[in-house]
Amino acid sequence: MYAPAQARLVTCVSVLLSLITVSCGGGGGTTPESPASRPTAGHGYATAYDAGWREGKRLFKDGGKGTGVREVVWGGCVRRSLTAQPQNVVEKDRGAWVLGCKQAVGTGTERHPPARPVTRRAPDPDLLARFRSWAGANGAKQPALHVDQVILVHLGARDYDVELATTYTDKSAKSAVKRLADVFVTWWDGDDGDNATAWNLIISAKNGTRLSTRSL
Repeated sequence: MYAPAQARLVTCVSVLLSLITVSCGGGGGTTPESPASRPTAGHGYATAYDAGWREGKRLFKDGGKGTGVREVVWGGCVRRSLTAQPQNVVEKDRGAWVLGCKQAVGTGTERHPPARPVTRRAPDPDLLARFRSWAGANGAKQPALHVDQVILVHLGARDYDVELATTYTDKSAKSAVKRLADVFVTWWDGDDGDNATAWNLIISAKNGTRLSTRSL
């Protein structure tokens, strides 16, 4: 299922070229309807795209064409989306924000906004089972038991984050959350999905609050 992370550069260069002219709609598919798999509702994707475009245009103005390598090939736009402001706009559709950012740094002029929501959240029970199995065999059973779901947060056709929906709360010990992140990153070991790149690990509380992020 997973390809070595070393193949990331070759794949992402072609992505950079395609993003200049193609709007990546995302958000389709046959994932069963559930709180974790529902795409962002309404037209929040339009305002999120606009916000990403403005940020990308600013980056392009400051860094020129070379900015595209950093922001697209090396995942700069995806990583920025976790902290970009205003957060309430970005989180309407983080994939649309990433798309706007990428297109702006790729051309600096041409807009190709999405016609539908981009972000898609899909639970992956197989990943959860394999992670728990590995953790149990490597002295990390307890942290893994706090993970209710492993969710792939698709931010377009080729970018995604991995989210661990946990039993932790915002009052849980930070050391416990960090321990879980350390264990998962060790297990993940830089692997990417087929024809896609995983950029971030997100650990969320049972109420959905983001507790921690980590680069993958």
